[in-house]
Amino acid sequence: MAVQSDSQHQSAFASPTVRRFAREIGVDIRLVTGSGPGGRVSEEDVKAFSRQRQTGKQEVDTDTPAKRQAGPPGEGDRLPDFEKFGPVERKPMGGVRRATARHVSHCWSAIPHVTVYARADITEVEAIRRQHKSEIEAAGGKLTITAILLKVVAHALKAFPQVNASLDMPRQEIVLKGYYNIGVATDTDRGLLVPVVRGVDRKNIRELAVELVQLAAKAREGKLSPDEMAGGTFTITNLGSLGVGFFSPIVNWPEAAILGVGRAEQEPVLIDGAFQPRLMLPLSLSFDHRVVDGADGARFLHWIVQALGRPMMMALEG
Repeated sequence: MAVQSDSQHQSAFASPTVRRFAREIGVDIRLVTGSGPGGRVSEEDVKAFSRQRQTGKQEVDTDTPAKRQAGPPGEGDRLPDFEKFGPVERKPMGGVRRATARHVSHCWSAIPHVTVYARADITEVEAIRRQHKSEIEAAGGKLTITAILLKVVAHALKAFPQVNASLDMPRQEIVLKGYYNIGVATDTDRGLLVPVVRGVDRKNIRELAVELVQLAAKAREGKLSPDEMAGGTFTITNLGSLGVGFFSPIVNWPEAAILGVGRAEQEPVLIDGAFQPRLMLPLSLSFDHRVVDGADGARFLHWIVQALGRPMMMALEG
């Protein structure tokens, strides 16, 4: 699909961000009727137009050669002739990969990202995890740091409601959510999927550990329903098993923040004038700077670090 230049869109009353979004999903913005003041076209207007057009076409999503050549919407840049330089292999993008490409492109272009980093001392958490992992396994779960973080993050979201929010630009409002559904990025053979654990604040760590195992299995087997990947208010992505430390995760729109978890390593930490070996966990928090100020993002991450460093206090305080 050809990408139209900005000069072709001058007749439409819309912001550069909305124009770019329209190009990414293959919509001629000049055809969209704006619902804003003075006929201004919003992102929601573009989405509504796109949905109406797709419904009218009754298009079936198949891997036809024409669709493979066109590629995902918004990917119209012409590539160089790689074959001139050596042998290449071309593979069609599967449905999950195409959906991921569209979604991540939108997340990155629509959200002004800020990422802050911190290390959490999880020495005591690891001791507790080892102590109780067998009983969790007997219940059908796996006591991982991700399962523990689900509970910690739910508490942090209650303490910092602006992080458990979404930005509604057309209405110029921030939507503060009174529920805590946390997505967990899951690597599968088909690509990245994000099943959502619902009502995390109402479940204990044992229940969360069991549910994570069940959702991960369904993701790998391709049995996740759309409902099981919808309604998230925050996302956790853990690359620690791949040896990664700090990284900059992309916020999962329309959420306002995402927590990246790296690989924990033993490090010397100065405590009471003497160095002691402590297990330190790299954490990376990316957030939408339109919703969360830098200081609030830092406080939110610091809250998580403090909670992980004092697991007994967290348990006593509920």
